[in-house]
Amino acid sequence: MGKRWFHRLDLPLVFIVMLSAFLTMYNIWTDQYVNTYYTTAVGSMMESFYNFFFASLDSAGSVTLDKPPVTFWIQTISAKIFGLEGWSVILPQALSAIGSVLLIYFLIKPSFGTLAARLAALAMAITPIAVAVSRTNNIDSMLVFTLLLATSLLFRGVKKENMWLVMGAFALVGVAFNMKMLQAYMVLPAFYLFYWLAVKVNWKKKLGIVTGATAVLIVISLSWAVIVDSIPEDERPYVGSSEINSVLELAFGYNGISRLTGNQGGNPTGGGSPGNQSGTNDRALPEGMPSQDQGDQGQQLPDGTNERGPGAGGPNMQNGPRGGGPGGMFGTGEEGPLRLFKQSLSGQASWLLPFVLLASISLMSRDPIRQMRQRTKEVVFWLAWLVPVAGFFSIAGFFHHYYLIMLAPPIAALFGSGAVQIFQDYCSRNGWRGWIFPFAILVTAIFHWYTMKPYNDVIGQEWSIGVLVISVAVFLTLVILKIKAVTMKPLGVMFILVLLVGPLYWAATPIVYGGNSMLPQAGPQGGMGMPQGGRTQDGQMPDPSTSLEEEGYMDEGMSPGRGGTPMMGGQQEESLDEKTLTYLRENQTDEEYLFATISYTVAAPYIIDKDESVIIMGGFSGGDPVYSVSEMEELVSEGKVKYFLLSERGFGRGGSEVSEWIMDNGQEIPAEEWSTNDSDEQSQGPGGSEGSNSLYKVTLSEGEENNE
Repeated sequence: MGKRWFHRLDLPLVFIVMLSAFLTMYNIWTDQYVNTYYTTAVGSMMESFYNFFFASLDSAGSVTLDKPPVTFWIQTISAKIFGLEGWSVILPQALSAIGSVLLIYFLIKPSFGTLAARLAALAMAITPIAVAVSRTNNIDSMLVFTLLLATSLLFRGVKKENMWLVMGAFALVGVAFNMKMLQAYMVLPAFYLFYWLAVKVNWKKKLGIVTGATAVLIVISLSWAVIVDSIPEDERPYVGSSEINSVLELAFGYNGISRLTGNQGGNPTGGGSPGNQSGTNDRALPEGMPSQDQGDQGQQLPDGTNERGPGAGGPNMQNGPRGGGPGGMFGTGEEGPLRLFKQSLSGQASWLLPFVLLASISLMSRDPIRQMRQRTKEVVFWLAWLVPVAGFFSIAGFFHHYYLIMLAPPIAALFGSGAVQIFQDYCSRNGWRGWIFPFAILVTAIFHWYTMKPYNDVIGQEWSIGVLVISVAVFLTLVILKIKAVTMKPLGVMFILVLLVGPLYWAATPIVYGGNSMLPQAGPQGGMGMPQGGRTQDGQMPDPSTSLEEEGYMDEGMSPGRGGTPMMGGQQEESLDEKTLTYLRENQTDEEYLFATISYTVAAPYIIDKDESVIIMGGFSGGDPVYSVSEMEELVSEGKVKYFLLSERGFGRGGSEVSEWIMDNGQEIPAEEWSTNDSDEQSQGPGGSEGSNSLYKVTLSEGEENNE
């Protein structure tokens, strides 16, 4: 029995899974806070079922995250089992990445064979952005795993003509919606098209099943949002980053249409940072990045384009969405059909895209439309996933590099199936199709050289030149063998694997150079003391051809934080001030909360490291209207909180009515009584927020509150 099992075991797949596990898990235990915004919420969600259900950012259940709760429910369960550590909240995403590799293998194998399945799984395992994201507690790795699981159910449901499996596939897309909202729906064109083409029933039954599946999709997608929105606002947390305290508005506005248009502004309820007088809106800022004003000067990218142009943001911005100007806000390049091929994005997920596009020509040219085989219908499915997603990222005004993980499954699937097919065409000398394989290798190799060349001074020019020279040699060898009609099938896999050298190296860069846990990005620029968001201290995008010291990454105030990832703009990652903690604990008089603050970065170490209960009054950006003055008066008068830790900069000390009320009615505690005496720590401020913090004590009796 044991021998039979061993012989059935696919050893190359075992190696691929081990490689995926290494890339996604090695050294994750060094990252203490990961994406601090999300880890803070997990710490709060561990405190009560109320916080758990609503995905509350703070201990008081004041404000939710700006994302749905399913991924954070899983992270919270992991933290409950293993303790709240950086690695314990990363673990679900790392396992999801490994699971996605296996799912790709089992999705490709039935129709395209074992070799194609291995190549697809390997391509998935070494997609650089997929690796970078899975090493953090960002949502996208688990989102992709869920969508691939839904794909598996869809394929099985169509093959077995089982409508319940089809319903289950659409239900899982609904679950994925509750991970990252409309991003999950990017696969729906593929789901609908594949079902309509592949199922063998009359059109009336098709329509009925599709209608039922869509109903299931909508019900599950909107279930949590409708429950939350139906609860009176004073009985639930404020919906973080929403304009009207609504999950539905958040889903289809800020996390929906605004991602396409790039218009993240227009929050009349105070979505901008308190005290931000510039007219900019901090809801456009990335997850986990403190607010800051930046000038509107252009920021040079490796491809020579400007990240921002006139009207794209900056002080007193009135026209044009922040981040919606030329090049986007986060170094994602100019909008256009070639955006994914430009150096601002190409290193993340596009390495194999030229090869896939050429191979797809062969894959799709074999069957007449009305007589498509199952394998051709599956090719249509992967293309229907790839094309709309690539189209979105080509024109979208607001997204981060790590969203490109959505491209990884279709590219991996089409690479594996296409590589085997066009190599077979090459060996059989099948007319024009027989020449696709060598030219696909040449074009892809040139693209790899183009992607790696700007980083020659960082990684050494031998990488880009070596990949190009070897690939050109492979191309010439293939051409000569083709002309001489010599078949060398055993070398086919080796020739194909040459194309994986570049993406494999890029996939390893989060380990080699360090990673960015809040805005994960693959490539040599992703760590090594680089600030969050990939900018130097003056707000500029780095030139990858210059050293870290020359770009100012290692200047004073830029020392690497935990996991080699300092905070943006010169801020180090959050730290806990023991003197502050001791002072607050010793001076508590049975208050429920240790202190309240606007900035989650100030609260984070106290919630995560010390399991303290802290109120966060401002949500992600610091500008959500979570509390009114009367509500804060009530909390103070009831003895639930009396200390307030306010940041001088970054989150606008005194910039909101609640902050002004605290300063008007509170007693400011001299810094020497509660804050560390170390000058460096003083300048950073406890909690790691930009600038110094001030501690206020506010006490009100019932009579004083009524007099107000």
